[in-house]
Amino acid sequence: MTDRISIAVAQIAPVVGDIDGNVVRIRAARREATAGGADLVVFCELVVAGYPPEDLVQKPSFQRACHAAVLALAADTADGGPAMIVGAPWRDGDSLYNAAFVLNAGEIVATRYKVRLPNYGVFDEPRRFTPGPAFPEPVDLNGVRLGLMVCEDMWLPGAGEALQKAGAEIFIVPHGSPFRETSLIDRADAARERVAQTGLPMIFVNQLAGQDEVLFEGASFIMDRAGEIAFQAPQFIEGVFLTQWRRDGQRWICEDGPHAQWVDGAEMTYRAVTMAVRDYVNKNRFKGVIIGLSGGVDSALTAAIAVDALGADRVRCVMMASRYTSRESIEDAEQCAALLGVDYRSISIEPGVAAFDEMLAPVFGNLDKDTTEENIQSRLRGVILMALSNKFGDMVLTTGNKSEMSVGYATLYGDMNGGYNPLKDIYKTDVFALCRWRNENHAIDLQGTSGAVIPERIIAKPPSAELRDDQKDEDNLPAYDILDPILEMLVEKEMAVSEIVAKGFDEAVVRRVEHLLYVAEYKRRQAAPGPKVTAVNFGRDRRYPITHGWRD
Repeated sequence: MTDRISIAVAQIAPVVGDIDGNVVRIRAARREATAGGADLVVFCELVVAGYPPEDLVQKPSFQRACHAAVLALAADTADGGPAMIVGAPWRDGDSLYNAAFVLNAGEIVATRYKVRLPNYGVFDEPRRFTPGPAFPEPVDLNGVRLGLMVCEDMWLPGAGEALQKAGAEIFIVPHGSPFRETSLIDRADAARERVAQTGLPMIFVNQLAGQDEVLFEGASFIMDRAGEIAFQAPQFIEGVFLTQWRRDGQRWICEDGPHAQWVDGAEMTYRAVTMAVRDYVNKNRFKGVIIGLSGGVDSALTAAIAVDALGADRVRCVMMASRYTSRESIEDAEQCAALLGVDYRSISIEPGVAAFDEMLAPVFGNLDKDTTEENIQSRLRGVILMALSNKFGDMVLTTGNKSEMSVGYATLYGDMNGGYNPLKDIYKTDVFALCRWRNENHAIDLQGTSGAVIPERIIAKPPSAELRDDQKDEDNLPAYDILDPILEMLVEKEMAVSEIVAKGFDEAVVRRVEHLLYVAEYKRRQAAPGPKVTAVNFGRDRRYPITHGWRD
């Protein structure tokens, strides 16, 4: 029986489907842990495959490749170095499991299958995996009895308590816990409940990656027997973090570990979305991105995020002015581009507008101009951006925020054109907050320059699509400080109209917003993906039918 053990938390960024690359990343982390004197290296959930693999995991060839990778990693441990805990999909007979393996001395010395398969929010694991048998025994490693739980098994009563009764001494929990505004609090609360019920300390190891809409910000931690987070790894930054444990009688105490400071609020959201853009662009092998820079707040924030994610040399911005574009917007776009240091061009859409007017005149006749002509302007801009994308190989970032996407204040095949939307799950009022945070702050993982990068006039002026004379967003929508709380209650909280009205909102306004929310579903089905930030995002979390007759 040993009285000391060093456990390395490997907070790395696996890539879904890149099994060979993930093995390289795992081996590199183990080498670093070996140099630090670790006895055990713990990786996140399904690290071999990347998480979440979705239906890719159902391919037999993919399963075989994961199987071979686990055996190869097990063979690595014959070198006398640290043991490893890795996760991978694992076929056993007719069943496919979400599995965690303890690898030591050249072998798989223990296998644990995930029992609780989440089927809510972004998760639909029962579609792909079979639940493991009810809670197995602890794993003995060098005289330390480890209670191994895979992600969701920690979040609900049962597994931890059973492991404690069977003699577990330290909980180890590989996770693929997605980012959301409340993720730090939610994880700590769930871990604290298991610790309170068992009196055992816990190692919580989380993935670090942007994977399409879902983000994983790391933030691994050690929770002591008192339910306090004693040591914590950083958010948004990879690393191998050593923790030192000492036996004190019948209990284990973590004496040292990572001492990162966690951030929340606007900084947490900004850095999460920046990581999402960086990983989406890089993992899909795009040269860079192109953005329609209008002089408005949404495109300015999108450009700032892109520069912080990729560097200014990989960001192109284009002003596409029309007769309705104000001199102020042109000046603001130019200044923003200069502050960000990006390639900036100006292309007038007026020749295209004139051409469409001429083409459609025989059909439209003397009909009054309306949103048809406004949408033509937006769609011309979309065509220009996609043409530049095709010619130069850059991906188009769209710039619509959650407020606009909720109520359909966006044009299909126009400003919705693009491959990824950083602001898709960020309400307009939060857009302003993120702009102010970025102008006043910086962080180690941001590639852009420090200091103000978004002109103050962009933040201060009333939002406008500038598709007709003197247009303001509030001509068509409630003020954002009214609209956003209503949307949050309808989308995130699923509140009834009567409940929202009882909080002081005008009933006619609430009903109009609810109607706009429902009828815009067909647009959202065709929208670019974007990172999940709030508790309920469109797509993975909220899956409403396009055609339905329900009104509250």
